[in-house]
Amino acid sequence: MSVITAFLFPGQGAQEIGMASDVVVASAAAKAIFDEADDVLGISLGKIILEGPAEELVRSHNAQPAILTASIALLRGLEERMGDSMPVPTFVAGHSLGEYTALVATGSLDFAQALRLVRRRGELMQAAAQATPSGMAALIGLTLEAARAACKGTGAEVANSNSEQQVVIAGPNAALELAIERAKEAGARRALPLEVAGAFHTRVMQPAQDEMDRLFAETVLSTPSVPVIGNTTATPLVNAEDIRAELADQLCGCVYWQQTIEYMIANGVERYVEIGPGKVLTGLARRIATGAETVAIGDLDALDTLT
Repeated sequence: MSVITAFLFPGQGAQEIGMASDVVVASAAAKAIFDEADDVLGISLGKIILEGPAEELVRSHNAQPAILTASIALLRGLEERMGDSMPVPTFVAGHSLGEYTALVATGSLDFAQALRLVRRRGELMQAAAQATPSGMAALIGLTLEAARAACKGTGAEVANSNSEQQVVIAGPNAALELAIERAKEAGARRALPLEVAGAFHTRVMQPAQDEMDRLFAETVLSTPSVPVIGNTTATPLVNAEDIRAELADQLCGCVYWQQTIEYMIANGVERYVEIGPGKVLTGLARRIATGAETVAIGDLDALDTLT
């Protein structure tokens, strides 16, 4: 009897020099993804991924297509290695940028289209952040409801609901500082500033969302092969209309990751497979879905851990 499985794809921040490098050497399918990314974008993205420099890789307009490329290369390498024994997920989800990877993985969005979209998304997010100096902070030990209360009236917002013990808030710098003070007064054990360009998943990103909406109007979307659990709703996206509505809210809306995993738990998922660089989503899944199997596929050796 097959294990009910979900595939998870990481977001920005997971990038690292050399990610997926051994899979690209070992798998023709994975190498083809790197080659396609270079051709589509007209830059040596593969060289930036494999060799750096780090200051180039971390720039949003490089990091976002780089993580997408590395994650899909790992997926294709896994498919090539496992063949007919490759598990078919019941659900797929990606954290922020990772949602685009999830759409590619389910055939809803063409890889080349996704590359162009996330490249532009990174540029627009950086520009919006520069226009409004802002930031993000992870609150440790405060519930989602308490974090919302701390933000109320400050101009800061809840940006990520990652787990019961980690909620990320964001906003213009002064608003964020005030919300952090209120969160600490409400019992947050720590407030950790995140090394990001600005307040992603808040109204600060509205100029970026407006421009992305114009691009989405020209983007071809198909019905996903399996449901993608949407970031902003934590419910299944089962057709192109659902996906278009999700993408229209995604840059300014909160990422409900804890609720995404809880939806999967309620619908019988027994195994969570993170495909891409890093193990952040594996760690969150382990904390939220206590006792479930978790697998991180980030390199060649890890390809053999999925049976």
